[in-house]
Amino acid sequence: MAMAFFEPVLSFFGSILGMVLLILGGFLALIKGADMLVVGASSLAKRLRVPDLAIGLTVVAMGTSAPELVVNIVSGTDGLSGVVFGNIIGSNLFNTFIILGLASIIYPIDVEKDVLKRDIPFSLLSLVVLYILVNDQLIFGRDTNTLGFYDSLILLFLFCGFLWLTFRKFKQGPEEDVEGDEIELKKTWVSTVLILLGITGLVLGGNLVVNNSVAIARQFDISDDVIGLTILAVGTSLPELATSCVAAFQRKADLAVGNIVGSNIFNILLVLGTSGIVSYKAGVPLDFMVRLNQDLYFFLLGMILLILFMFTFKSRKVDRWEGFIFILAFLGYSYFIILDRL
Repeated sequence: MAMAFFEPVLSFFGSILGMVLLILGGFLALIKGADMLVVGASSLAKRLRVPDLAIGLTVVAMGTSAPELVVNIVSGTDGLSGVVFGNIIGSNLFNTFIILGLASIIYPIDVEKDVLKRDIPFSLLSLVVLYILVNDQLIFGRDTNTLGFYDSLILLFLFCGFLWLTFRKFKQGPEEDVEGDEIELKKTWVSTVLILLGITGLVLGGNLVVNNSVAIARQFDISDDVIGLTILAVGTSLPELATSCVAAFQRKADLAVGNIVGSNIFNILLVLGTSGIVSYKAGVPLDFMVRLNQDLYFFLLGMILLILFMFTFKSRKVDRWEGFIFILAFLGYSYFIILDRL
């Protein structure tokens, strides 16, 4: 009798509409979980007398990459390599073309010298290193393309190098020069509860998003990498979208480029590096699909366009018309992906 009562509910959540709602709920849990984790961890770090700058460069920055990290760990341990790489590459494409494009349309972006001299070159370096590490057949003549344990360590080593360069730069000047929100100090038990709830939300949301996205993909014969490049990439990039658009509306659009480029670096080095190690420990190799190289080439095009836009008309500025170019380029490429892979 009880089972008969729950059958309509179970049937609904087994339907396409039900799975879509579960995916949306999963994204909400991911975003809210990341927010609670950042607030709780920032407050706890502040209470332990960690400088605001250090908190901003670590806890807060990593918090916006938490959705990608959790989704990738879940996908990697489930053997969904296409989702892992598609999610990261797709997130970086969405960050560069859509978020940067929208932010510059809302308010033209002045790019800081540090972003142009340090962050953009490091983003390009990360892309080149990733390309070399995952193209074992093309570059090293091996039988398979895999992001292995030592490859992942190289990515994490570069990530530590990026953090070191960033901290070293800020040590040379006063901390007051760094813009950001004041960190709210909460009671220790409140911070701890927020951290635990945040982690719970991330784990629950990650499982809901990955499992239901893959289930829908299977019903429509959509490949894992396309799911990663589209639905998962957009959903896990929502924190960056919100942060950058709010900064643009507040006429602090210069923060948007740093946020976007920094997120791209975090995604490649921290998220993929961690995913590779976790997958290796779980005995599930992260195999790279050769056709994802064209997505890496398109990401490289986005970085080149960003550099070119720095030197057109107004130096170190992304204007509104350049933002439209970013968005149109992304829409055109998405149309190509749909025709080519579906």
